[in-house]
Amino acid sequence: MRVVPQWEVSDIIGRFGAGLRASGHIGAWQKKVLTALEHCRTAALGGHVDACTECGTLRISYNSCRDSNCPKCQSLERECWIMAREEELLPVVYYHAVFTLPAEWNSLCLHNPRFVYDALFGAAWETLQKFNADPKWLGAQGGATMVLHTWGQNLSLHPHVHAIVPGGGRTKEGHWAKTKGGGDKFLYPVKALSKVFWAIFMKTVCGALEAGLLVLPPDEAQFHNGAAYRAWRNDLYQKPWVVYAKRPFGGPKQVIEYLGRYTHKTAISNHRILEVTDTQVRLAYKDYRAEGKRREMTLAGQEFLRRFCLHIRPQGFRRMRHYGILSNAAKTKALAACRNSLRPNEAPKPKKDKKQLRQAAIQRLWQGRDPNRCPACKTATMLRIGLVPPQARAPPAGQAGVPRRPAGSMPHWTPLTN
Repeated sequence: MRVVPQWEVSDIIGRFGAGLRASGHIGAWQKKVLTALEHCRTAALGGHVDACTECGTLRISYNSCRDSNCPKCQSLERECWIMAREEELLPVVYYHAVFTLPAEWNSLCLHNPRFVYDALFGAAWETLQKFNADPKWLGAQGGATMVLHTWGQNLSLHPHVHAIVPGGGRTKEGHWAKTKGGGDKFLYPVKALSKVFWAIFMKTVCGALEAGLLVLPPDEAQFHNGAAYRAWRNDLYQKPWVVYAKRPFGGPKQVIEYLGRYTHKTAISNHRILEVTDTQVRLAYKDYRAEGKRREMTLAGQEFLRRFCLHIRPQGFRRMRHYGILSNAAKTKALAACRNSLRPNEAPKPKKDKKQLRQAAIQRLWQGRDPNRCPACKTATMLRIGLVPPQARAPPAGQAGVPRRPAGSMPHWTPLTN
C-alpha cells in the first residue's frame, strides 16, 4: 500500500522560501525551480475533473510541475527510463562504478557547476576509455551510462557520478570481447582507475584555473595566491580519490533497477521529512559511517532550503549521459552487432516505441490496477469532463485555499465540449 508522506518539500518552500529568496543566496534559476516545486499539484498549475460513468463521483487532479528536481514528478519518467534500458541489455556481466570528487572541489563546484560537472563526466568516461582501449584489459570499444549526483544524505555537497558499465566491448571486427582483468570478478583495478581519473580531472580543471577561465571563490586564499594554490594542488595530487567498481549481484537487470532509483532521484524524498515547524525541519538520513544506521537531524528552515538549492542543476544540464557503444549515435548498430556476436542464432526482439514503453511503465507503477477505475464504486470508469484553469496568483501549496492534494470544495472548472 502506498504511504502518503505527511510533509513535502513544497510545504517547506511555502514556509521558508520567501525568506531565502530575499536573502540573495540563490539565483534566478533556483528561484524559478522553487516556485515550480511549490506549486506542483496545486490549483496554481490547473488540472482536470473526472466523473464516474455510473455513480457520478467527481475527482479533481491538479497538474504536476514536471521539473526534474521535484520529488513528486519522477516516478513515471523513472519507470520509462528503466524499461528503455532493459530493452538495451546485453547477455553479459554489468558493473556499477562510482567516480567521486574530494570535498576540496566543492567551492569551485558552487561557482562553476556546469564546467566542473562536465569535467567530472568527461574524466570518468576518458578513464574508462583508456582501460577499454588497452589490450591488456579489453582492447575494444566499451560503453557506459552515467548519472550525476551532487548530494550526501545530509544534503551536503558531494559530487559523484554513478555508471553502468558492461563487462566487455565491441572489437573493430564487430565481435564481442570480454574484459580480461578478472573474468566476472571485477571490471578494472580500482586503484589504477583512481590514479588515471584524478590525473585527467586535475589536468582539465587546473588548466582552466590557471588560464583564468573559472569564477574564483572570493574568500579562499588557494585561488588568489600562487604559493597557496601550488600547495593546495600538490596536496590534491597526494590525496586518494575514490573510485568504486564491483560486479552487481543478481545479474544486469538488478543494476538497471538499482541505478534506476538514482537516475530520477532528487536531493531528498518527501518520505524522509519527519516534521516541519515554524522555524525548523526534522529529517531522517542514513549514516554510512555507522553501517547505514538511521539517524535524524534538525535544520533551520532556510538552511534546509539553502542545502536543497545546492543540488538544483544548471538550466539545461544533462544529468544522464550515454557513451561508447551505449551512446545515442552508436547504440542501434553497435548493440545489434554485439547481440549477433554473443547469440548469433537468436532472433531480434521487437523494439517498443515510446508510447508502448509509457503504457507498460504505467501498468508497472499501478501494479495491475486501473488508474481510471472509480475510487468510490470500484467498478465503473472515470471519464474526463472538464478542466480547471491555472490560478497564476494562487497561495503556496499546503496553505489555505490551495490544498496540496485535492480535497473539500470543488474549484471553478470549465466543462469539456464535444
